[in-house]
Amino acid sequence: MTLDEDAARSAIHRLNELGLTRFASSADSRVGKYEHRLNESFNFHRHEIAILCVLLLRGPQTPGELRTRTERMYAFEDLESVHNALNLLAKREPPLVKVLPRQPGTKEARYVHLLSPVADAERVSAVERNYSEQSSSEPRGDRLAAMEAELGQLRSEVAALQQQFAQFRKQFE
Repeated sequence: MTLDEDAARSAIHRLNELGLTRFASSADSRVGKYEHRLNESFNFHRHEIAILCVLLLRGPQTPGELRTRTERMYAFEDLESVHNALNLLAKREPPLVKVLPRQPGTKEARYVHLLSPVADAERVSAVERNYSEQSSSEPRGDRLAAMEAELGQLRSEVAALQQQFAQFRKQFE
């Protein structure tokens, strides 16, 4: 995502108007800082915010991945507590997370946030459709070639994201 300063400022002002952020800088701070107010606006608990943050940043995740990746924001005692938090988010009205069908060859299902149109969930669904459309009688080499092509595409997307992140980071150095 590439934002200029005006777009970022406009987004912050809009979030302020909605009561979702507030100014958090001290008087002697050189740069304005803001903090979210999700827990106040939506009555979220810390463990729910931690899960939503990781899902927003990383896309679909397994409960085990969520437990590991939320550790700095909230330390879940065990996988059952992660499942309980996911169930709370899924039972909200409207639901905020959903479980994706388990992919072939994987042990666990992944969860995805429902806060916006989810490109990651659509990509997961496309991969699942491609896998199921390929018959088991199809030669292994063809399936392998398709997976290698998809892996190449994903690698190029990651490289592009790394380049964008490096440019973004240079703004703050």
